[in-house]
Amino acid sequence: MINDSVFDNLCDLHTHTRASDGMNAPAENVRLAREKGLAAIAITDHDTVAGIEEALAAGKQYGITVVPGVEISTVAAGRDIHVLGYYIDTMDERLLGRLQRLRATREARNELILEKLHALGMPLTLQEIKDGLGRPLRPDESIGRPHIADALVRKGYAENMRDAFDRYLGEGKPAYASVPRIAPGEAMQWIREAGGVPVLAHPGLYGDDELVKRIIAQGQPAGIEVYHSDHGAADEQRYLEMAEEFDLIPTAGSDYHGVRQGVIFHGDIGSRTVPLSTLELLRHRSGHAGQN
Repeated sequence: MINDSVFDNLCDLHTHTRASDGMNAPAENVRLAREKGLAAIAITDHDTVAGIEEALAAGKQYGITVVPGVEISTVAAGRDIHVLGYYIDTMDERLLGRLQRLRATREARNELILEKLHALGMPLTLQEIKDGLGRPLRPDESIGRPHIADALVRKGYAENMRDAFDRYLGEGKPAYASVPRIAPGEAMQWIREAGGVPVLAHPGLYGDDELVKRIIAQGQPAGIEVYHSDHGAADEQRYLEMAEEFDLIPTAGSDYHGVRQGVIFHGDIGSRTVPLSTLELLRHRSGHAGQN
């Protein structure tokens, strides 16, 4: 049933589709946003914009504003840091080439993870992971850790997705692998050069607020994801204060990846939202203010 009042004029600015490591087609994320009564949704797949065109078409169909976005993988001080980009030009050839190189880095990371799993007595092939998708993988799509976790569960190596991450794939765990990546500030510059506006994603996941502040000072993002499915109330208050300190736009996102093994990762669409007015603030910082 469509709800036209509870979430009216609210936006979820962080969702993933099967273009990266989400479960749903882009149009399905948009349909779910309409079902939840949201006014807008952002499609922010990892290192790809492959799902944007389909989502924009679905937005017209369902009467939902779709924000074209991306989530770029970076590293700072040995920690994986993610940078969200909104209102990027998804046809920008320089950006597309840069994202392709990042996906190649992701593939190298996946091979390292598989090598570590094999050494742990859990042989798993890339083909087995792809077979679990139930469809061919497009050239501009990529395999992520959730896909690997899903395969571990299917092979009986883990009880569920959370168990796979907690025991093997999470940062610092035996099968975790880190590869050379660009710095957050470079990703933020890429986003600006593609006409977009950069936002630092889920700072609470990094466990180091001093590092977060250094990234902000060096990269000069326009916003920070204050409200996220893995942030508690204390986190939200702390990052809201940080947003005020650095004059950043507070954003929110569920980081929805769909349902795997009966579990929603990270949160359901619409579980973290900001007002529709936040979009105009982002558009203003990106230079697209007043455009339809």
